[in-house]
Amino acid sequence: MLRYQIDDMSCGHCVQAITAAVKSVDPAAQVAIDLSRKSVEVTTTAAGPDVSDAIREAGYAPAEATEAAPVAKASCCGGKRSPLGADPR
Repeated sequence: MLRYQIDDMSCGHCVQAITAAVKSVDPAAQVAIDLSRKSVEVTTTAAGPDVSDAIREAGYAPAEATEAAPVAKASCCGGKRSPLGADPR
């Protein structure tokens, strides 16, 4: 799996453009985008440089991310809790 941080991704159009760019390299690629975290995960058989080059050609600046960002769960009253496994102290 390839993971990217794309800080200049800001809207639904960006999500569509990045998805299309990835799929231009591998039409069967699975693309998961978290717009609020500006993160992209791609499951593909294509080479990483080919995928990142396609994203750059679409006008975005992908940076490789080494691991998925932890997901914060909402508490019963809507506030944020610590990510799973994090020590709240």
